[in-house]
Amino acid sequence: MVGAPRKGSADATQVEDHLDELRRLADTAGAVVVGKTHQRVEAPTPTFYLGQGKVEELKGVLQDTRSTLVLFDEPLSPVQGSNLEKALAVRVMDRTELILDIFATRARSAEAKMQVELAQLEYLLPRLTRMWTHLSRIRGGIGLRGPGETQLETDRRVIRRKIAVLKRRLEGVADHRANQRQGRRDLPGAALVGYTNAGKSSILRALSGADIFVEDRLFATLDTLTREIDVGGGYRFRVADTVGFIRKLPHELVAAFRATLEELTEADVLVHVVDASHPALEEHMAAVDSLLRELEVADRPTVLALNKIDRLDEAQAGAVLAGRRAAVALSAATGEGVETLLDAVEKALPISGAVTLRIPHGDGAALALCYERGRVLARADQPGHVTLEVELPGPALAAVAGYRVERVLD
Repeated sequence: MVGAPRKGSADATQVEDHLDELRRLADTAGAVVVGKTHQRVEAPTPTFYLGQGKVEELKGVLQDTRSTLVLFDEPLSPVQGSNLEKALAVRVMDRTELILDIFATRARSAEAKMQVELAQLEYLLPRLTRMWTHLSRIRGGIGLRGPGETQLETDRRVIRRKIAVLKRRLEGVADHRANQRQGRRDLPGAALVGYTNAGKSSILRALSGADIFVEDRLFATLDTLTREIDVGGGYRFRVADTVGFIRKLPHELVAAFRATLEELTEADVLVHVVDASHPALEEHMAAVDSLLRELEVADRPTVLALNKIDRLDEAQAGAVLAGRRAAVALSAATGEGVETLLDAVEKALPISGAVTLRIPHGDGAALALCYERGRVLARADQPGHVTLEVELPGPALAAVAGYRVERVLD
């Protein structure tokens, strides 16, 4: 594995963290990492990205370890990739190509497979000459899964045609999703977003009780899952789990997965799930926030969920929570804080229009609920009951629905 951060762009800890993430990506793809190195550069060289001396050093390391693959944490141009492969005499992949390969192996639904294939073909097109050389020698393996195995004879014209076909099909998928949403019951919705492996699927499983696949690996799931949550009192809302984000996420994937990520545009509330135990949580949060802005959904009401809090001691947890009073600390694994998160999401969901309630004096809990959870617009104290005009969130309104009457306050 090779890192090449710009001078002054990252400290030693960040460089190690980035390479560790690359190692985990390699593990997810099925590679065995035997070594890592990095070189700080003023600017990438047009020929190799790295300096000539570092390339020679790499060549010696590869011969000693008998490695067959070099992974770069930085994006390589087609020329840089081709030159490095000629100089090192092994397969060279950058971070983008590795992530695309992982997506190719993890895609399950027809939609996800189309999205990954589109992203792979758009990545392949400017690199066609280099990829042809390898595809003629090697079948399968990391970086060559998905459309690569069946596109040996393709040329640019055929790939462009295939890209156009996939884009049309994905437009049809987007239209189908829009029709599905129109046909759904009119329920409010929340969407789980966050860095890959932050625990979004685990939280959806904890909230819904559904049997949902969970794995402690990067990009364990790609397909969007939606479940209805019943919080009692006749009130339900939807929660959608979306594909995980990652820093330096390939633009090809952001574009290809727009149809899936449209769930975010439909959500009333975003639940930003963060791995509270990760040393780079601030950087992870910044990467997610940046992608949300790119997707134009950063203005949605957001609940910050600090997951995996069970992995921290009291002092560490206090440091993570400092300055984040509105955040919810939880552990999807142990169940700690899950009810608190559910309550926070309920409170963030849309408020009802003004309703009129006639609450008996004996039900002080219902009266307190209206003041605690809603916005009281008017009140009239009458014999035996109190009449309120109040705006309430859905769950609270469901709890006092039996006291609802036609408007009587002026």
